[in-house]
Amino acid sequence: MTTTATLPTSAKEMRQQLSKLIRLVEISLRLNSTMDPEQLLQSIIQSATELLECEAASILLFDESSQKLHFAAATGADPKKLAEIPVPKDRSIAGAVFRENTPILVADVQEDPRHYDLVSEETHFITRNLLGVPMRIRDQVTGVLEALNKTKGHFDRDDADILSIIASQAAVAIYNARQMQALQNAYAEIQRTDEMKTRFLALASHELRTPLQHILGYGSILKQSTDDRVTDAASKVVDAAHHMKDIIDTMTNLELIKRGEMSTEFQQTTIQSVMEKALQTKLQALKLHGHQLEWLVPMHSMMLNADLDKLPQVFSAVFDNAIRFTPDGGRITVQVEQKTGVIEIAISDTGIGIPPSDLENIFKEFYQVEQHLTRTYGGLGLGLSVARGIVHLHGGKIWAESAGENEGTTIIIQLPEGKLPTTGTLKRIVNPS
Repeated sequence: MTTTATLPTSAKEMRQQLSKLIRLVEISLRLNSTMDPEQLLQSIIQSATELLECEAASILLFDESSQKLHFAAATGADPKKLAEIPVPKDRSIAGAVFRENTPILVADVQEDPRHYDLVSEETHFITRNLLGVPMRIRDQVTGVLEALNKTKGHFDRDDADILSIIASQAAVAIYNARQMQALQNAYAEIQRTDEMKTRFLALASHELRTPLQHILGYGSILKQSTDDRVTDAASKVVDAAHHMKDIIDTMTNLELIKRGEMSTEFQQTTIQSVMEKALQTKLQALKLHGHQLEWLVPMHSMMLNADLDKLPQVFSAVFDNAIRFTPDGGRITVQVEQKTGVIEIAISDTGIGIPPSDLENIFKEFYQVEQHLTRTYGGLGLGLSVARGIVHLHGGKIWAESAGENEGTTIIIQLPEGKLPTTGTLKRIVNPS
């Protein structure tokens, strides 16, 4: 019976090659499953030293700003200390690998004039022989992977092929890990900014509420004056204060929604009563802008479960946007339909419209389609954000449709129905002027 020890040399080599290929597959799987940059770098140099049977390995990455190579990791070395040692492209073996974009084998490093002595002096590691291969992303060289001091003999072309495979895998893995790290950092910054914005909303709404109550209180007293001039001025102050109160309430609601702390108290009601309540607060604005309101709402009661304080705010915000973003003398159409399991409300205007790319963005807080709209039409860009939050609390959906600029906008709201209604439809035209 033939034993492993007596196998022909070619059979041994085949077994060794197969073993190395299996190791390369294992290394590839490990590198592609590791997203932590530091852990990834250590895994690369560990894999290189084990597979090539050498004493150490190192990774040098090219820095665009300094135009030099910098150690990212090395076996048994202090990474912070290594990072402080820049390796020039023109006076080092690693630099030659990088510039020439080809593997370099050096049997006696100490005799090679390209050897960069400063690294050995700083790390107290004596390099006898070396194999360096370029690390590439597509056609771009991004760094160098080195294997140092072969434990038996010298590095050969087979070693260069194996290290080149590891380097190719490592370059992609490092790139992916850096992209993931940059994405996580960006997300963390967004979260931090979002938290600051939320804290600002809470602080601003809290701090403004007390002085506003004083303004409303004193303004109401002054409205009772017998002097018409004082009464007129006080009315304007009170109206402005109520407008400010609406803004503060919106800011408070947004903050509560973002924290998931908005409380709701549901009661069975009709969609007609909810929408009529919201409409009453906008009749003056409709008259002021000369808009015509087309009200296409069924006569029969369409039942749903709703928070009677919060759901009207949704329609108030949508009405407000339709009024403000429609040129004077426009038309606003309100249509309500019963669909399977839901009540669908569509509020359309003949206003400035919304580009298709911004149909979802308008529900983001503080968002305006164009910055100049803030100055022209006013508003903080919070109303639809709060509206979406309240609709979601009711188990519904809200979205926007528009054919584009100057083509008007339709806001569609779907809410779960309470119980089946009877039939019948009322069509009427309302002209507040």
